[in-house]
Amino acid sequence: MTDLYTTQPSQIVMYATEYCPDCHRAKAFFDTNGIQYLRVGLEGNDKATEFVVTVNKGNKSVPTIIFPDGDVLVEPSWEELRAKTSNT
Repeated sequence: MTDLYTTQPSQIVMYATEYCPDCHRAKAFFDTNGIQYLRVGLEGNDKATEFVVTVNKGNKSVPTIIFPDGDVLVEPSWEELRAKTSNT
């Protein structure tokens, strides 16, 4: 995917870490609802980490989820994910 580090990717991209419970919850939401997304791990990935910090104005907050329409959700609840994906 050539547009991985942009705020308008061609598909939903979730930047996450293995140890983050919010990341596991977001993954469960997407998997349960059959929503395609690309997971990008921050562990050992300096480019992904730098991108997340830039998007979040200096914070390494995960999950950071970027949608093709340019919307960004950071640490969203199940309800926020439902609201966003029901409009796409």
